Amino acid sequence: MMERPRFLKIWADPKGRPGLGGKTLLGAAVLAGILFVALQGWWVLVPAPAVQAGPQVVEIPAHQSLFGVARTLERAGVIRSPLGFALLSALRGSARGLKAGEYEIPQNATTLLILSLLEEGKVKKHMIRFPEGGTVQDLGRLLEAESLASAEEALGLAGYPSFLRSLGIEAESLEGYLFPDTYHFIKGMTAAEMLARMVQRLREQVTPDILARAEAKGLTLHQLLTLASIIEKEAVAPQERPLISAVFWNRLKREMPLQADPTVQYAVGKERRALTRADLQVPSPFNTYRFPGLPPGPIASPGRAAILAALEPAKAPYLYFVSTGENRHHFSVTLEEHNSAVARYRLARTTK
Repeated sequence: MMERPRFLKIWADPKGRPGLGGKTLLGAAVLAGILFVALQGWWVLVPAPAVQAGPQVVEIPAHQSLFGVARTLERAGVIRSPLGFALLSALRGSARGLKAGEYEIPQNATTLLILSLLEEGKVKKHMIRFPEGGTVQDLGRLLEAESLASAEEALGLAGYPSFLRSLGIEAESLEGYLFPDTYHFIKGMTAAEMLARMVQRLREQVTPDILARAEAKGLTLHQLLTLASIIEKEAVAPQERPLISAVFWNRLKREMPLQADPTVQYAVGKERRALTRADLQVPSPFNTYRFPGLPPGPIASPGRAAILAALEPAKAPYLYFVSTGENRHHFSVTLEEHNSAVARYRLARTTK
């Protein structure tokens, strides 16, 4: 019988086949698995280049799948392996519990740390410092600068009648009702939620005792905030608030116009800028040079000190005051004394 060629004999006989045996293939698979796990482990434990360079901000949209979240993080450059992130999340049992939101990823954060942030929902907080004497327009600019809401949206909502009613505010605007303080808002909060929180802070500060004292002086909450807002805008040195309050109370009792520049500045949109004779003639009800008594509403948000000053004016006979140009005011009892002080301080400013 003819002998088969050697190469046919080898392939016909399994024992004679060249290449890797079963154990070798299994060993290769195990080695590949170990290398894969080691590589994923390295990607998980070593910070991605973007976070090595510095902190990064990433926004995770709502209703994303686990792999959608992983891809978002990879595109932002804060993780190296979406698969490693997904596997780690699955192992920790948090695949369905990752929270949407805006996150500030610290410098040199590992995938494990980033996953922990999303598991706990430690979203980025935007600090908004709303100062004493701030207006609704000021707040709108602050919110827009932090991309929390547009200035137009905040302004529109602040004067929306149904929103004001929902907050129990009987006024035409939230002007004066947003308490000046430092707030921490997160992206995703609505403008309504942020404004409501600021109104709630006011309610916490204006206690029942303060409301009772205002009522005893013949003031509603709205009138109290209106007077306090003018004091807030006029006062530069904190210790002058009670004296400025005394001037306005003395004028109210005598039915004299308050003649407060900040109210006219509010009416004509000239924040902290010099007024002209024409400005002083504008027919706005906020023009306290033309119309006696309090204006129709607050011109800014007063702080607690200004509110207390409105309730506790100094026992002083003053009816006038003028800026000395040194963050202070000169107070006078008579018009003659006041005119003399005005001339003196104007001359001092022009000769400097």
